[in-house]
Amino acid sequence: MSDRTLQPHQARKREPTSFENLLGDSIERAFAAGIHDLAGLVDYLNQAGPTCPGGQPWTEAAYQTLIARLGE
Repeated sequence: MSDRTLQPHQARKREPTSFENLLGDSIERAFAAGIHDLAGLVDYLNQAGPTCPGGQPWTEAAYQTLIARLGE
C-alpha cells in the first residue's frame, strides 16, 4: 500500500467562483471564532455575509442544499 494523500485542490473540477471563495472565507472565520454548529454558522453568515444566493437570508436548509450541490 502506498503512502499517498489526496490534496483537496487535486479533486476539484474547476476553479472556485468569487462567491464560493467569499463563502469559504466566511466559513473559515466562523470556525476560527469558535462557531461549529449549523445554527451558529447560519447566523454568522446572515451577519457577515456573503448573502445567500437569490438574496434571501441564509437558512439551515438553504445552506445544506448549497453545500451539497457544491460538493458534487
